[in-house]
Amino acid sequence: MQNEMEEKFEDWSGKEAIVGKHGGIRAASIACVVEMMENMVFLTYSTNFITYFTKSLHYSSVKASNMVTNFTGASFLLTIFGGFVADSFLTRFTAFVLFCSIELLGLILLTIQAHNPKLQPEGDKDHWSLQSAILFTGLYAVATGVGGVKASLPAHGGDQLDTRKERLISGFFNWYFFSICLGGFLAVTIMVWIEENKGWSSSFDISTAVLASALFIFAVGFPMYRFKTPTGSPLTRMVNVFVSAARNRNRLVTDDEEMTQSLVSTDKSIHHNKFKFLNKAKLNNKITATEVEETRTFLALQPIFLSTIVMNCCLAQLSTFSVQQGMMMNRRLMHSFEVPVASLHAIALISMLSSIAFYELFGKRIPSSNNSERSSSFVLKRIGAGLALTSVSMVIAAIVEVKRKHEAVHNNVKISVFWLEIQYVLLSFSDMLTLGGMLEFFYKESTSSMKSISTALGWCSTALGFFLSTVLVDVINAVTGWLNGKDVNESRLELFYMVLCVLNTLNLFNYIFWAKRY
Repeated sequence: MQNEMEEKFEDWSGKEAIVGKHGGIRAASIACVVEMMENMVFLTYSTNFITYFTKSLHYSSVKASNMVTNFTGASFLLTIFGGFVADSFLTRFTAFVLFCSIELLGLILLTIQAHNPKLQPEGDKDHWSLQSAILFTGLYAVATGVGGVKASLPAHGGDQLDTRKERLISGFFNWYFFSICLGGFLAVTIMVWIEENKGWSSSFDISTAVLASALFIFAVGFPMYRFKTPTGSPLTRMVNVFVSAARNRNRLVTDDEEMTQSLVSTDKSIHHNKFKFLNKAKLNNKITATEVEETRTFLALQPIFLSTIVMNCCLAQLSTFSVQQGMMMNRRLMHSFEVPVASLHAIALISMLSSIAFYELFGKRIPSSNNSERSSSFVLKRIGAGLALTSVSMVIAAIVEVKRKHEAVHNNVKISVFWLEIQYVLLSFSDMLTLGGMLEFFYKESTSSMKSISTALGWCSTALGFFLSTVLVDVINAVTGWLNGKDVNESRLELFYMVLCVLNTLNLFNYIFWAKRY
C-alpha cells in the first residue's frame, strides 16, 4: 500500500474536521446501516426480476434473462461514472444523496407501473411504447442511482476512519460486506416471500419506503461526518500525465534534472519502480510528482481488476440459468411450503454472515500498519481463493445439471431444488472473498483523490462479468446451439457450465501471475 500525504478533512461548515467530534466509528457505522437497507432494496427486485419480467410483463425467458443481466450489469458499470462524479465534483456525501434520490425516483416509477394494470401488457399482447418507456426509464434510473450509491457510500464510510490504521479499515470493510449480506438475506427471504404471496406491487411499496428511510437516516448523520473536498477530475490529470510522458519520451534526462525530480518527489508508493516511462511526465513543470504517483497507482490496480471479470460471469448464472433450473425442480418443503428459487440464496447468506465474525478474528492476526505490504498480500490471497472456489462451483453446477436433467427427461422425476444449494453456497462464498477483498484492496491502495472511482472497480468487475455472460450465451448458442432449447431440459446447460469452469481456471492462472508482481 502506498504511503500518502496526511489527508485533510472538513466538517459540514467548511472548517477543519475535529478528531473525536467528526468522523469515527459511529459515523462509519451509518454507512453500514444504509448499505444494508439499500442493498435489500436492490436485491429484492434484481434477484427475482426474471420472474417479474416473464410472469407479470410476459417477456420470453431469453429476453428476460438478457434484460436482467443488462440491468444488473448497467447498475454496476455505472459505478465508474458515480465514482468519477464523487471524486471530481461533489463530496461523497453529496454524491450519495444525489444518486440515492435518482434511484428512489426510478423505483417510484416502477411502483406506479406495478399498481396500474393499464401500464402492463395483457397476456401475449405486444408491449406498447408507453409501457416500455415507463419500464426502461424506471429500470435505468434505478441503475444510475445504484451505480452512484455503491461507488460513493463505501468510500464515504472509509473516509470517517483513520486510514493509517489498517485493522480499523479492514474491520470496516468486513462489516460493510456483512451489511451487504444482511440486506441480501432480508431480500431473498422476507421480500421474495412478499413478491410470491402478496404481489409485486406490495414489494415495490415496501422497497420504496425502505429506500426513502435509508436516505433519511444517512442525511441525519450530516453534522457528525467529515468530508473530503473534491480536487477536480483525476481522469483529466491522468490523461495529462500520459500526454506529457509521451511528448517527452525521447528526451534525455540530465543528472541535474534527475536530482531535482528526486528532491521534489513525493512518490513513496510501492510502485515507484513500475511504469518508469511516466517519470518523464515530470519534465513538464505543470505535472506534479503527486499526479504521476496517482496515475502509477491506478495503473497498477488494473490487472487485478481485469482478472476478476470471468469470476463474475460465473456468478451471473445465479440470476439467470440457475433460476430457470429451479423453476423445473421440486420446490416443495414438508409438502406444504413451496420454496421461491430466489430464496436459495438464504442458506448461503446465513453461512456468510456467520463466517464474517470468524474472518474478523482471523484477520486481526495480520500485522497492522507497520507491515502494509503483508496486509496487501493477504487480501490478494483472499481474492485468489475466491477465484479458485468459482471453478469448483462450476464443476459442481455441471454435475447437478446432469443429474437434474437425467431424472427429469428419463424418469419424469423432479429432484429437490436444494441440489442447487451447493453451487449457491460456493458461489456466494466466492463472491464474499473476491468482492469483499476488492472493495478493501482498492480503497486502501488508491490515492485519497481517487478512492470512490477505485472502489467502483470492484463493482465494475461485476458489471463486466454480467455483460460477458450475455455475450458468451449468444456466442456459444450461435456456434453450438447448446442453449437453443425451449427450456433447460432441452438445452446442454452442463456443457456451458464446463466452458465457464475452463475460462475461469485459465483466468485464475492469469490472476496469480499479476498478483505475484503487484
